[in-house]
Amino acid sequence: MARVVITRRIPGDAVQTIEAAGHEVVTWEGELPPSPAELRTFLEGASAVMTMVTDRIDAAVLAELPGLRIAANMAVGYDNLDCPAGEAAGVWITNTPGILHQTTAEFAVALLLSAARNVTASDRDTREGGWKTWSPTAFLGIDLHTATVGIIGLGEIGASVAKVIRAFGSRVLYTGRNRKSELEASLGVEYRSLDDLLRESDIVSLHVPRTTETTKMLGAREFGLMKPTALLVNTARGSIIDQDALVVALQRAEIGGAALDVTDPEPLPLDHPLYSFSNVIITPHIASASVGTRSRMAECAAQNIIAVLNGEAPPNPVNRPPSPR
Repeated sequence: MARVVITRRIPGDAVQTIEAAGHEVVTWEGELPPSPAELRTFLEGASAVMTMVTDRIDAAVLAELPGLRIAANMAVGYDNLDCPAGEAAGVWITNTPGILHQTTAEFAVALLLSAARNVTASDRDTREGGWKTWSPTAFLGIDLHTATVGIIGLGEIGASVAKVIRAFGSRVLYTGRNRKSELEASLGVEYRSLDDLLRESDIVSLHVPRTTETTKMLGAREFGLMKPTALLVNTARGSIIDQDALVVALQRAEIGGAALDVTDPEPLPLDHPLYSFSNVIITPHIASASVGTRSRMAECAAQNIIAVLNGEAPPNPVNRPPSPR
C-alpha cells in the first residue's frame, strides 16, 4: 500500500479511485494551502502527491523525499513544479490536459462580457445606492458584435474563446509563436503580430502559459500600443502582465479597463492599487471552477498516480525520467 498525499480537499471521487486501487490517501484539511515547510513535513513517506497550483515542488523538496515517485498536478499548467529536477530525480511530473479548456474559456468570456458591458461596475454602483433613475449615458459599454477581440495564445483555451466570441459576430485576431492556418480557416480568425494585435483590438484576452518568454510580456510599451478604450482580460497567469505598469496605464487612462482572474501574487493584497479602479474586475483564480471540470481534473490526476504506482508510464506526463523511481 503506497501513501498518496493530496495537498487540498478535492471534489468528485478521485480519493475513492485511489483507495480502490489499494493505496492510502492522506488529504491536507486546512483551508489555506500548506506552507513550504508544512508541505515538506506532510510529504514525508509519500510515494505520490497530487499537487495544486499553490504548491511548489523543486529540487530541494525532491532531495528530501527519496520515496516520491510522482507529483501529479491538478492543473493543466505546471509552472509550480520543477520538471527538469523531477526528471533528474526520477520523479514523474504530470498535468491534466484536455479537460478545463472549455470551462476556462466560458469564464474568460464571462469576464470579457462583464468588463465590456459594465456588469460588475453597475452592480457595485447599484448596491451602493447609485441607481437614481434610468440614464441615457450611464455605464456605456462596448458592443461585442462590432468589436475586434485579440487573443494572445491560440491553444485549446484560446481557440475555445475564439469560437464563442465569433458567435457574437466579433472580428477575432490572434497571435502566438506559430501561425495556425487550419484554425484560421475553421474559426475565421486572423493572425497578427503582437504589436499589431494590441493596436487593433478593442479587447485583448491572454491565454499563454507562464514561461521565461511570457513573463511580463505585457508592460508599459505594450499598454502604450493599445487603444485608450481597450480592455484587457487575463485568465492565464498573473506574471504575464507587469502589474506595476498596468497600474500606471490605468492611472493615465491609456487603456479602458481590465478583468483579472489571476494576479501576482495570489491572493492580491487588499491594499494593492488595482482594487482602487472601478474599471477593474478581480476574481480569485476561478476560471476552471465548475464541479464537473474540477472533479474530472482530480480524476485525471488520480489516474496518473495509479499508473505510476503500478510501475507504468502515466497517461499525461510533462517530463520523462530516464530512470523512474
